[in-house]
Amino acid sequence: MKTTVFAIACGALLTLAAPSQAAPIRVMLLDGDSAGAHPWPPLTAVLKQELDEAGIFQTDIVTAPKANDPELANFKPDYSKYQVIVLNYDAQDWPESARAPFEAFVKNGGGLVTVHAAETAFPNWKEFNEMIGVSGFRGRTDKDGPLWFMKDGKLVSDTAPGNAGAHGRRLPYVVTVQDANHPITKGLPKSWMHQGDELYNKLRGPGANMTVLASAFSDPANQGTGRDEPQLIVVNYGKGRVFNTLAGHDANAMSSVDWLVTFQRGTEWAATGKVTQKVPADFPTAQTVAYRPNIAALDPSYKNGLNALTAPAGPGRGAGGGSGRGGRGPQ
Repeated sequence: MKTTVFAIACGALLTLAAPSQAAPIRVMLLDGDSAGAHPWPPLTAVLKQELDEAGIFQTDIVTAPKANDPELANFKPDYSKYQVIVLNYDAQDWPESARAPFEAFVKNGGGLVTVHAAETAFPNWKEFNEMIGVSGFRGRTDKDGPLWFMKDGKLVSDTAPGNAGAHGRRLPYVVTVQDANHPITKGLPKSWMHQGDELYNKLRGPGANMTVLASAFSDPANQGTGRDEPQLIVVNYGKGRVFNTLAGHDANAMSSVDWLVTFQRGTEWAATGKVTQKVPADFPTAQTVAYRPNIAALDPSYKNGLNALTAPAGPGRGAGGGSGRGGRGPQ
């Protein structure tokens, strides 16, 4: 397959069609902890810039203590000020004092957006795993739910035993829309090429009230499953709306125009149930990758290339995935 790469040097094409809105959507960008392969400060910078470029969000960065910090027990942000949480926080667990208000916010109608590594957080938090539908890594196994994937256009599950979470090397791959009528994906092409990224596979979870909006083929030639794995997921949790985007390893991946656009649209939908943003003219096709160098350059590792941080294959670690990493975070 011939792949063409377009580098978009400015945000004009992406923001030109952003609708005007009397009152901006209030966003809490929640960060503060992460596994070593996903340092949260540069990711927060990317997420904040992409939300700002949409022109419809008012975003506050709220930094929580690390999960092992006793001060986390006193972390009580005012969730009532916000319509949606964008989660850039990845840790093993939270105390009940931090869990309960977060759960109540989403269950009572608040929106939640989880980005790549954030959806691998909190393996022992039952309600969080119900919010996101599927996940992997951090010691998750078949005890946490079946495998979920698309087959012949339908969402199916597999109760086979095994670990949860893996990925191959960071190569471009085609994303295919499975639900073209949802506000997030409506108007997008049937398929498009995504910038080199980690394509998570072997994802497990409760899968309740979950819809897979888009998937990607996990190629066995790149240590994949041979299945169409979820990429964009929405979940109804109580009165709340959850958007779970599985891609987005770092600024390189988040600079892909398709990732940026679906993130912006997914955040608007999680907050309001609607999407008013138009699809930009530079959205990629099935043969082209389009990315934003200014976004990618927010990460200091940009100059090292896509695979510079991918660990060499080895027992229980590496490009093949995280089946042997136990309590460690995803790569």
